[in-house]
Amino acid sequence: MSNKTLAILSYITIIGWLVAYFNSKDKLTKSDIVKYHLKQGLGFFIVSFVINIALSMITSLIPSLYFINFIGIVLFILWIIGIMNAANQQKKPIPLIGKLFEGQFAFLER
Repeated sequence: MSNKTLAILSYITIIGWLVAYFNSKDKLTKSDIVKYHLKQGLGFFIVSFVINIALSMITSLIPSLYFINFIGIVLFILWIIGIMNAANQQKKPIPLIGKLFEGQFAFLER
């Protein structure tokens, strides 16, 4: 697979992330773009998982706050932006949350 495909795949579900991770690990020359988007993708999955659990707990306890589920639309837009950055082979962080993951996940550097 090409580096561009692996970078895009790192945002498509956690299974896609795993495929991109293991395929990039097998390559002799590691691509900075792929490593960068693997970090961004993993960070995005963690944040969206935590936010979705918190939102479901809040709306189950207080049903009148159902409108905060629109945060899911914001997450969807951020996900699309991440995929677009990967498709354009740009090392740009996901808006709002991407800077948090740039120095994290050291196991991806190997």
